[in-house]
Amino acid sequence: MYGGLFSEIIVSPLDNGTESMYITVIMKTQVHPQILVIQKISSVLIHGRDVETMLEKVLEIIDSEMGMRCGTFSLRYGDTLQIEVSHGLTEAEKKKGFYYLGEGITGHVAQTGRSHVIPDLRSDPRFLNRTGTHHYDGPAAFICVPLFHHDRLIGTLSVDRPITPDTNLESDTAFLEILAGITADSASECLLLHQEKQTLIEENRKLRNMLQNAPGKLIGNCREMQQVYTELRQVAPTDATVLIRGASGTGKELLAHAIVELSNRKDKPFITLNCAALPENLVESELFGHEKGAFTGAVSRRIGRAEAADGGTLFLDEIGDLTMQTQVKLLRFLQERTFSRIGSNEELHSNVRFLAATSRNLEDLMAKKLFREDLFYRLNIFPIMMPSLAQRSSDIILLAEHFIEMLNLKYGKKITKLSPGAIRLLMTYSWPGNVRELENCMERAVLTAAGDCIHRANLPPSVQATGESAEGEASPGTLAHMMTDFERGVISDAIARNHGNLSAAGRELGLSPRMMNYRMNRLGLAGKPKK
Repeated sequence: MYGGLFSEIIVSPLDNGTESMYITVIMKTQVHPQILVIQKISSVLIHGRDVETMLEKVLEIIDSEMGMRCGTFSLRYGDTLQIEVSHGLTEAEKKKGFYYLGEGITGHVAQTGRSHVIPDLRSDPRFLNRTGTHHYDGPAAFICVPLFHHDRLIGTLSVDRPITPDTNLESDTAFLEILAGITADSASECLLLHQEKQTLIEENRKLRNMLQNAPGKLIGNCREMQQVYTELRQVAPTDATVLIRGASGTGKELLAHAIVELSNRKDKPFITLNCAALPENLVESELFGHEKGAFTGAVSRRIGRAEAADGGTLFLDEIGDLTMQTQVKLLRFLQERTFSRIGSNEELHSNVRFLAATSRNLEDLMAKKLFREDLFYRLNIFPIMMPSLAQRSSDIILLAEHFIEMLNLKYGKKITKLSPGAIRLLMTYSWPGNVRELENCMERAVLTAAGDCIHRANLPPSVQATGESAEGEASPGTLAHMMTDFERGVISDAIARNHGNLSAAGRELGLSPRMMNYRMNRLGLAGKPKK
C-alpha cells in the first residue's frame, strides 16, 4: 500500500503511564499526506495524558486533515458495543450508539474481526444510523475497522467518508487499520476506565442501599456489620432471647433498639435496665419491684421493670454484673415468665421478649463460679457479637462523617470535610473506647474547628500522640521513616477522597484488595482486633 514511501518505521512506548505505542516514520524523499497525519496523531499520543481526550483529538485530526467525518471509537462490553469516544456527536447522540454483536455494520465488524466498507451509507439498509447524525446530500461511505489489543477484540473505529473524485476507499480503509493499531492501547485503557467507573457506580449504589437498609440507627458497611444485620433480621421477628456481646462502646444498646423496631412488639413497651449502674441491693428491686415496707425506705409499692415491660421487650444491659442471688430469680423468670415482688408471695406473670447484653467474658465468669451456667445457656439462645471499631476500620470515616452531620445541627456549625492528616490519624488510632470514643472525639473536633474542615490539631491529644509513630516504624528522620510516612499519607489521602471506601481507594492506587489490606496493616492504618 505504502511501498516505497517508508525507509524505516520505529514503534516506541509512550511515557504517559499507559502501554500505548507511537510510530516514528522515517521517509525516503516524498511525503505522503497520510504520513503527515500519522505524525500529528503520534505527537498527540506522545504528549497526551488523558486517554479519552487523546482519542477525541485523533478523531478531530482525521476530520480536519482527511475529511473523515463523525469518527467514533465503539468499545466492547461483553456482547454489546457502545460509542465511548466521538467527534461531532453530542453526549445524547453518543448514548444512542449502542449495538449488539452482529447488529449493523459496527456489530458485524466486532463479531467477525474484519474491516467493512459501505460505499454509500444513504442507500444500504445494513447501515442503521443509530445516532441519527449521518445525513449527506451526496454519496458518503461508511468505513469500520476492528480494534485489537493483545489479540483481543475490544471495539471498533468507524468514520463517514464523503465521496470525492479522488477518494480511494481501499487506501482509506488501510489507513484506518493502521490508525486502529496505533490507538488500540489507548482505547483499551479507555475501556478499563469506563468499566471501573461503572463498577464504582454500582458499588456506590450498593453502599447507598446498605445505608438505607441498615436497621435502626446502626451505621456501617463493613463485612462484620453486614453479618450483624443478617443475624438481626433473622431473629428480630421472633420472640427468641438474644444475647448481645461486645466491648463497651460498640453500640449494643443501638442493636437492641434495632431488634425491637423490626419485631412484632415495636409498638409495645421497651424497658431497659443497666445492671452495672445500680447498687447491688437495688438491682432486684428495680427488676421485680417491691411491696410497701419490704425494706428500709420502701414507703410504697413499686412495680419493677419486668412488670412494666409486660407485652413488650425487657433489655438488661451488662447482665454479667448481676449477683448470684439475682441470677437465680432471673433464671426462674426466664423459664416461667413468672416472678414475685420483694416482700410479697404473690406470683405475677409478665409476657416479655427478653434481650440481654454484656461486655464481660461470661465463660470466664462461669469458670470462677460468678455466673450460673444454667442462666448462661438460657440467655445464649441467639448470640450476636458486636465488632469493635478496630475490627471495622473501613467504617471509621463513615461514622466520623455521620457524627459531624449530627454535631453540625447540635452546635450550629458547618463542617463539611476532614483533612487528609485528620483522616490519617483516625485510621491509625486503635480506638479502645470504640464507637463511643469516636463520637466524643468528633464532638471535640467540631467544637474546636475554626473553618469548614477538621484538621489533625482539632483531634484529642491521645489520638494525635498515637498517630505520631506506628508500632515497629523506623526512627524519625531516616529515609525509611520518610518513605513509610509518605506511603501512609498517599493511602490515607486516597481513602479520604473515596469517603472511607477502601475498595475504591485501592482501585485508584492500582492495588488489589489483598495488597491494600496488607499495606494498611503494615502502615498501622487498619485497626487490630481486640484480644
